[in-house]
Amino acid sequence: MQVVGSVLASFFGVQSSRARERDFTRGRPWVYIVVGLVATIVFILTVWFVVRTVVGAAGAG
Repeated sequence: MQVVGSVLASFFGVQSSRARERDFTRGRPWVYIVVGLVATIVFILTVWFVVRTVVGAAGAG
């Protein structure tokens, strides 16, 4: 969960310098890469779903 929190904080640019140092000294890079890729895919799919829903609702009305 710490990795997920760090990745989400970095998405928004609000990660503290202490957390960033902890990630670089104790974390394994491949874990952060995988979590970052999964988070990016989830974000893209969420935006796609919301846009598709809004456009569909606008066309139906």
